[in-house]
Amino acid sequence: MHYRDYPSASGKTPIICVPGLTRNVRDFEHLGQWLNGERRIIMVNLRGRGESEYAKDSATYNAKSYVEDIVKLMDEIDLPKAIFFGTSLGGIVTMIMAHKHPERVAGALLNDIGPEIDQRGLDRIGENVGLGRSFDTWAHAARDLAESSANIYPDYSLKDWIGFAKKLYRMNSSGRIKLDYDMKISEPFERKGGGSDAMWRMLESLKKLPTLVLRGERSDLFSDATAKKMMNILENGELVTVARVGHAPSLEEPRSLDAIAALLQRVD
Repeated sequence: MHYRDYPSASGKTPIICVPGLTRNVRDFEHLGQWLNGERRIIMVNLRGRGESEYAKDSATYNAKSYVEDIVKLMDEIDLPKAIFFGTSLGGIVTMIMAHKHPERVAGALLNDIGPEIDQRGLDRIGENVGLGRSFDTWAHAARDLAESSANIYPDYSLKDWIGFAKKLYRMNSSGRIKLDYDMKISEPFERKGGGSDAMWRMLESLKKLPTLVLRGERSDLFSDATAKKMMNILENGELVTVARVGHAPSLEEPRSLDAIAALLQRVD
């Protein structure tokens, strides 16, 4: 399991960042620069993503396995407790972590995710995961993302799309630009939306903890109704909507960073 570790001598509660289904540590690298040593921040590549090893059995590409991987990592680096930042799948991992290992979680950021998932967004993700696209240049990869994701980030420039492409893709030894994950993560992927009593019970584990729920205003995966319902459960929760963004906020938006700063103050 590969991870990035930005150290700090502050003694404040560290952060562990968990990315979405097809994403990796590069989604969070700007936060290391933003914190500038004020707090330790660790960013993980889930199994099968980035520089982490690919699983021998694709059936282990599931949230429960990711939770146990992170617990093992915390034990190995002697980290008893952390604030969890989870985007999409990473937010599901965070809710399960809080339910199964409550002593490990000091607070949480759930980025555009909750116990109920809208079918429209799940279908969009399911249609694209595991397709294995590749490109000759970063500009070609960026233009493809601009065509497929214009509704998510309508204000992006070509420079922004190139930066986005460099988070999702990597250049292989043959000079091709390829997605940076094991295509087999698509094999156990479930395309059934909606919610479950089990996931709502897991959210209950965050009930008294400082929790930030971020929602992209244009999200097709995480509805405003679900977000507001979560606020009825989270006694120490805050809901922030990021304007003109779909699934999911990049956490680089000024609104997102302001909300994160407020969350960190509430934890410590």
